[in-house]
Amino acid sequence: MHLGYVTNGFAHHSLPAALEVLAGIGYRSVAITLDHGSLNPFAADFERELHATAELLAKYQLRSVIETGARFLLDPHVKHEPTLVSQREEDRLRRIDFLQRAINAAKFLGSDCVSLWAGVVHHAAGRDAALADLTAGLQRVVDYAERRDVTIGFEPEPGMLIDTMGSFAELLDRVDSPRLQLTLDVGHLHCLNETPIADVIRRWGERIVNVHIEDMRAGVHDHLMFGDGEMDFPSIIAALREVDYDGGVHVELSRHSHDAPRVAKLAFEFLSPLMKR
Repeated sequence: MHLGYVTNGFAHHSLPAALEVLAGIGYRSVAITLDHGSLNPFAADFERELHATAELLAKYQLRSVIETGARFLLDPHVKHEPTLVSQREEDRLRRIDFLQRAINAAKFLGSDCVSLWAGVVHHAAGRDAALADLTAGLQRVVDYAERRDVTIGFEPEPGMLIDTMGSFAELLDRVDSPRLQLTLDVGHLHCLNETPIADVIRRWGERIVNVHIEDMRAGVHDHLMFGDGEMDFPSIIAALREVDYDGGVHVELSRHSHDAPRVAKLAFEFLSPLMKR
């Protein structure tokens, strides 16, 4: 396992500065959230920044994941929109185009995976219609990833169409590909009472390609600093070790960007001893 950090928790840093800080603390992996000012695939200087990022990852000996959960990159007015379950086809196609650009970036950087989620259903067509749209769009993304030899890590997210491990299993019945793996956010499991978390990890261990970690309280989707929630982290890390997970374990504290260097250091000091046992 490699302790890492999601760059949505460094929203006030440039990507090079965030990588420098994280490597200096001791992190060995980074989950890069494509965003304004952070490897934006729509920016005029994207190719230059992509090459510079590859050089920095090599310099700092950091593994990487590409994250696609930027809040307002595609729509400045509505958080996380459009998605693979947006009502209008042209909006779903915009998300697919973005995800394909993310796959291209992951291919160039040699990233472990591209992490993505379903989206929130805002229209009244019903769950079955939304699931059909998700299936069709995700299949296109997975097929593109297959052609580029890139792995997809799908993240069940509270409040979205695919929120629990049960709904993720339902999705796999529709889009079952070796390219479609799992981004497991352990805080989400606690939030939705999918416990014991260690049992979930054992059940899905062979599919996990990316891990997000933070503290959380049951029933409240709020990413908390370690010690501010209710979670038992030694058992979580032990279960990941038991299933021979060898990818990144990425701290996700996006609402702590105002104090990112200090928070990242505290998170490292909390988790690092557990991962060395």
